[in-house]
Amino acid sequence: MKKILLVILCIAPLAGFCQTGVIRGKITNTLSNAPLYGVSVSLLSATTGTVTDSAGNYQISQLTPGYYTLQVSLLGYRTKIIYDIQVTNAKTAVADINLDEDAQTLDEVKISASKFYKPLESPVSLRTIGATEIKRNPGGNRDISKVIQSLPGVSSPVSFRNDIIIRGGAPNENRFYIDGVEIPNINHFATQGSSGGPVGLINVDFINEVDFYSGAFPANRGNALSSVFEFKQKDGPTDRQHATLTLGSSDFAASLAGPLGKKTTFISSYRYSYLQGLFKLLGLPFLPSYQDFQFKLKTKFNQNNELTILGLGAIDRFKLNLNAKNTELNSYTLANIPVNSQNNYTIGATYKNFRSNGYSLFVLSRDFLDNQAKKYQDNNEAGTKTLDYVSQEIENKFRFENVSSMNGYRLNFGAGAESAEYSTNTFNLLPFGSNIYTSNISFFKYSLFGQLSRPYLQDRLMLSFGVRADANTFSGRMNNLLKTLSPRLSASYNFTYKISLNFNTGIYYQLPAYTVLGYRDKNGIPANKNVDYINNKQLVLGVEYNTQKNTRFTVEGFYKAYKNYPLERVLGDSIPLANLGADFGVVGNQEVVGATNGRSYGVEFFAQQRLNKGFYGILALTLFKSEFQDKNGRYVQSSWNNRYILSMTGGKVFKRNWEVGAKLRYTGGSPYTPYDISSSTLKSNYSIFPQGIPDWTQLNTRRLKDFYQLDVRVDKKYPFKRFTLNIYVDIQNLTNNQYQLQAYLVPYRDAEGNITDAPGDPSRFKSKLLDNKSGNVLPTIGVIFEL
Repeated sequence: MKKILLVILCIAPLAGFCQTGVIRGKITNTLSNAPLYGVSVSLLSATTGTVTDSAGNYQISQLTPGYYTLQVSLLGYRTKIIYDIQVTNAKTAVADINLDEDAQTLDEVKISASKFYKPLESPVSLRTIGATEIKRNPGGNRDISKVIQSLPGVSSPVSFRNDIIIRGGAPNENRFYIDGVEIPNINHFATQGSSGGPVGLINVDFINEVDFYSGAFPANRGNALSSVFEFKQKDGPTDRQHATLTLGSSDFAASLAGPLGKKTTFISSYRYSYLQGLFKLLGLPFLPSYQDFQFKLKTKFNQNNELTILGLGAIDRFKLNLNAKNTELNSYTLANIPVNSQNNYTIGATYKNFRSNGYSLFVLSRDFLDNQAKKYQDNNEAGTKTLDYVSQEIENKFRFENVSSMNGYRLNFGAGAESAEYSTNTFNLLPFGSNIYTSNISFFKYSLFGQLSRPYLQDRLMLSFGVRADANTFSGRMNNLLKTLSPRLSASYNFTYKISLNFNTGIYYQLPAYTVLGYRDKNGIPANKNVDYINNKQLVLGVEYNTQKNTRFTVEGFYKAYKNYPLERVLGDSIPLANLGADFGVVGNQEVVGATNGRSYGVEFFAQQRLNKGFYGILALTLFKSEFQDKNGRYVQSSWNNRYILSMTGGKVFKRNWEVGAKLRYTGGSPYTPYDISSSTLKSNYSIFPQGIPDWTQLNTRRLKDFYQLDVRVDKKYPFKRFTLNIYVDIQNLTNNQYQLQAYLVPYRDAEGNITDAPGDPSRFKSKLLDNKSGNVLPTIGVIFEL
C-alpha cells in the first residue's frame, strides 16, 4: 500500500493541467419513449445550458471536472432535477432523462419551482438516493444497506450486520427490485428466512439512483410490509469501452462497460474478497470470504422496443480459525459459529414495448439459493454432530404490467405468476426438542393489481387509488384472492409551490418465509399448514416544505397495525416471529403455534440539502414505538424498539476536487431478553447449545445502552486525460466508541480449562457473564481507477 501511495503522489501533479468534461444524454417521454424536441437543459448555479434537438439529444461541453445539477423543463411536462452528476475528462457523463406529461397547463413559476419530484402513486414515505450520495457516504463503504441508515425510520442492529429495520418492522419485511426484477436479498451471508448480512452485494458503479419506499407502496409491488427498494441501473456507454478498478480494505473489484454493436450495451463486474487472509493474520476466530458478479445487457431494437437482461450472484464461504488465540471470547465464538457456505443468483429479463400513450412491460426471472451449514461439538468432526443443514430455494417469476395515460388519468394494471420450490434436510440438536426433518414443498403464487392516478385543481391536488390481491396454492386458506384484497389511497395537496400536505393509507400482505411453510414435526408431518398471510394496515400523514436552494423539509407521522404474525415455538416457549431475524443462520424453521398482533407508530423529521455551493447534508430524526403481543396477548416491546434514531450526514466539496464528509448516528438501546440461568447451566443443554437460553417470561424486558458512532471520509480526485484517479480514506467509529451488547453466558473454568460444577449440583456448571463489547476504529484506504 505504501508503494501505491508513493506512485500516486509522484503522478498527482500531472493532474493539474486544465481538463474539461462533457454531459450528454437524451430526453424522452416517460410513457411513449418519444424523443422531446426543444427541452431546456440547464446547469443550476451556472450560466451554461442548451436545448434538445429533434432526436431529443443534448450536449453540454467544456465543463470543469466536478459535480453538477441539471434542470430539465418543457412546457406541458413536469420539470425534473438531476443532482450530483459527476463530470470527468476521462469519460462522458451520460444523463438520459424521462419526463412525465402534465395534464394541466403549467406556467413558468411552477416549472422553475419544481425542485423535488413526487410521483402520483407515492407522494409520502419515498426518498431517492443518487449514486454519488451512495459512494461519498461516510462509513458506508459504497454499501447501500449502510447508506440508507442516514434516512428517517431506518435502524439496524448494533453490530457489523446490514439488517434493514424500517419503522419498527422486522428485517424480513423488505423487498428489493433491480430494474423491475425482484431480488431476494442484497447482502452476502444472508440470513435465510429474513434479510441482511455483513456485506452488501450490489455494485454501486451500476446504480443510477435508488427509490426507497418506507410506506405508500405502489400496487405493482407486493409481499412487503416495511419497505420497497427500487434500484435503477445505468445503461452501458455507447461511445467506447470503460473500466473501473477499485481496491479497498476488504476486497478488489473490477467493472467493464461499453457497446456491443449499434443497438446493444453492457455493464459487468466481478468482486473478490481477501477478508479470509486478513482475518487470519489478525488472529480472528472466523474466516469469511466472498465473491460476487453482476451484469446488464440492454438492446434497443428501435424507439418502441427494448430488451434488458441482467443478473447477479454470490459465492460465500465461512470457515473457522481453530488456531486463533485461546481467549474466552474466541472460545465462545468458535463453540457457536458453524462452517457455512452459500451460493445464490438471480437472472432476469425485461421487455418493454412503448405506444403513443403508454407501454407494456414483461418481466421474467429466476432466483436460486443454496445454503449449507455444519457444526460439531467442540469442533471435533469425529464427535457429536449438532448441526447439519442443507436447503435450497428456487423461484421462477413472471409479471406483466401495462401503463397508459388518457384524459389526465394514469392507469397501471397487471398480473404476476410464480412457481416456488423449497427443500431442506435439517438436523439441529436443540434443548427442549431438536429439529430433525426433511421437507420438500412446491406451490404456485399468483397476483392481480391496478392503480389509477390523476392530478386535479391545476395540479394542486393529486389522488391515486390502487388495489392488489395475492394468493397461492400452498393451502386452501391462502388460495383465495378475495381474502387478500389490499386497497391503498394516496393524496397530496399543494398549498403553494413550496408547501404540501401528503397522505397515504393502505392494507398490505406478506407471505411467511419458506422456512416457516416448509417446517415438519418429528414425524415428518407438515406442521404449519394453518399459517396465513401476515396483514399490515398503515396510515401516513406528512407535511413537506421545499426551498429555492435545493433544500427539503418533511415531517411524517405513521401508524402500522400488524395482524396474523406467526407465534413460533422457540427453545421451549412461544414468541412472535417478528422478534427474530437479525442474526446469522436460519429464521422461521420452527412450529407455528398461533398468531399474534403488533403495532408500530411514530413521527419522522427529515431535512435534506442537495449539493449547493459545495455543501450537502441530511438530518433525520425518528421517534417511535414498536410492540407485539406475547403468547398471553400482552403488548411487549419488540426487539427493534430503539425508540429514537438520530442521523446527521454532511459534507463539503472543495476546490481542486477535495471532498470531506462526516456522519453521526445515535440510537436508543435495543431491547433484549435475559437468560434463563436454570436451563442454560444444565450440562445436557450446554453440550449441544453452548450459549445462554433466553428466559422468554421476561421477553425484551432489558435494554442495552444507547449507541452512537461517528464516521468520516476524505476523497481526492485526480482528473487525468484518459483516466480519473480517486483516493479515499474512510474511518468508521472515529471516536472508538465501545458499545455494549448483551453479555455471553459461559461456564467458569479452572486453571486447566475444565468446566467448574455448580455448588452441590454436578448436573449443572457454575456460570458467569462474559463482557460483550464491540466497536473499533475501522480505517479504510481505497483507490479507484476509472478508465
